[in-house]
Amino acid sequence: MDSQEYLKIEDFMKKQMNDAAHDVQHIYRVLYQSLSIAKSYDHIDYDVLIAACLLHDIGRDLQFNNPQLCHAQEGGNMAYFFLQNLGWTKERAIHVKNCVATHRYRKSNPPETMEAKILFDSDKLDITGSLGLARTLIYKGQVNEPLYTMDHNNKVHLGSENAPESFIKEYHFKLKNVYDGFYTPEAKRIAETRKKITTFFYDELLKEISIEDLDVLLNRHCDVLTGD
Repeated sequence: MDSQEYLKIEDFMKKQMNDAAHDVQHIYRVLYQSLSIAKSYDHIDYDVLIAACLLHDIGRDLQFNNPQLCHAQEGGNMAYFFLQNLGWTKERAIHVKNCVATHRYRKSNPPETMEAKILFDSDKLDITGSLGLARTLIYKGQVNEPLYTMDHNNKVHLGSENAPESFIKEYHFKLKNVYDGFYTPEAKRIAETRKKITTFFYDELLKEISIEDLDVLLNRHCDVLTGD
């Protein structure tokens, strides 16, 4: 890939990025991490890898405006048509499309090629450790979801699938499980060094927001106020 082609792909990417949690700096972190991981493998198509990294989140706006859409699938289609117009062969444009379409954390649609696995791992590394916590909290604020919700017994909803959306639910469904889903040894190694930060933050947060016997405390004061 020459510098002019890189700049055209980069410029197209920048025009699509309007999400603070998935901004251009996220794209560059994923790109640089991918290039670092790729050094351990032979026969990597670096043009495909670089293009896929740059374009992997270009479908975010579509999903944000219509949550029924999958940004990975939409972004894959956008990347395919853009690269075709740029002069890429159909085969290589499809390769990038598949990398983008399979980068999302979904067991039903796993990455298959080495380039796709490297992109997947690099993207997932960006939701581990301090970075992952910060980015998740930013995103939850963007979509107006709370840190946590309470059940009818005034207990914090934890990992229930039927619980309202919140940061705590996201932790149980995604943040704590991502560490077991990497494809490359280098990504697994990096993730393990960050795991303790995520676990510590969650445990401390839960301690600070959990108030035992809330009903007892409230009823005691209500009794005083009502004269009972």
